[in-house]
Amino acid sequence: MSEELLPSLLVAHPGLSRNEPEIAANIAIQLEHMGLAVRGVSLLRRIRDVVAKLEPKTILEVGAGIGHLSAWLLDYFADAEKTPERYTIVEEGSRFAVIIKRMLGSSSSRDWAEVIVGNPIILAAETKAWSLSGTTADQPILPDRPDCIIVDTTSEKIVETVTSLLPLLNKGGLLLTTEPIAPSGERESDDGEVVAFNEWIDLIKRCNDTHILAFMPIYGGTLVAFHNA
Repeated sequence: MSEELLPSLLVAHPGLSRNEPEIAANIAIQLEHMGLAVRGVSLLRRIRDVVAKLEPKTILEVGAGIGHLSAWLLDYFADAEKTPERYTIVEEGSRFAVIIKRMLGSSSSRDWAEVIVGNPIILAAETKAWSLSGTTADQPILPDRPDCIIVDTTSEKIVETVTSLLPLLNKGGLLLTTEPIAPSGERESDDGEVVAFNEWIDLIKRCNDTHILAFMPIYGGTLVAFHNA
């Protein structure tokens, strides 16, 4: 995919419904009741649209929470002509992972979707070690070469998480995440949000030499794509 074509992948899919799936809407209400942040419908819908266009065989979703985005993707795949061969959902909290497992158990995805509880940075390191070992005796914890990686994490963790996962990305694959919000107001240089955003800018500069990048402002955030050309 060329640098000119990548932005077109991030625009809305004209053939898909703009309405929020019922399960995803219920999860949004549950998130509000729990006092947790709710990602905007526009952003979740656009990620769904990109995945639909990409048609990845293997998907790795990191930072799934209680499955808000997962519900969007599962709703799409329920009627899609093609489903992934493997859809791995990673969540650090076992309590949240249980909720996602229940959702998978009630859908047609149980044969190709899975939930893993753990720190994605540690899991990525273990998967890379498995790949370097050359063993075929067992399978890696995470997909060895996912076609699509989706990252949702805090601004403090996003650089380390993306840096850990990019080496796993398959040739021609896409990593999707949301750009951290730039700190506003008078801040000290050692302020946590300032440090984290500066690290993000450094990551973007480094990846400009290794990946094709694209940014798509959407209501609720800016979707960022790292393409392993």
